[in-house]
Amino acid sequence: MAITSAICNSFKREIAVAQHNFTLTTGSVFKIALYSSTATLDGNTTAYTAANEVAGTGYTAGGNTLINVTPFLDGSSAIIDFEDTSWIGSSISARGCMIYNTSSANKSVLVQDFGNTYTTSNGTFVLVFPLPTAAAALIRLA
Repeated sequence: MAITSAICNSFKREIAVAQHNFTLTTGSVFKIALYSSTATLDGNTTAYTAANEVAGTGYTAGGNTLINVTPFLDGSSAIIDFEDTSWIGSSISARGCMIYNTSSANKSVLVQDFGNTYTTSNGTFVLVFPLPTAAAALIRLA
């Protein structure tokens, strides 16, 4: 079992048929769920699953709602970015995450392996999104 970082293949097709809207005020609702090291997630993941999602104090199944930033261009690359998110007072261990669209049947957008398992014990688990640039953003269309 493993988490392999990828933009989900189904998402690539779904953006062509307008199933995801990342506009800040009028767009879809996106969430981010955390997963344990026993999760199996990769580019073939098509929707949110509760299987092997983390559980613990300060974490609610389904994860956090993300605050998205209206997409923009960095050179010739379209950038989709979100504000950082955190779980305050949490006692959890997570190896990776999934971003998914609750406005569109919980369809998956991206899965990300953290490279290690990170743990909090009555602390704050923070996810910091990379710089919103053509070279660093998690979701970028070049």
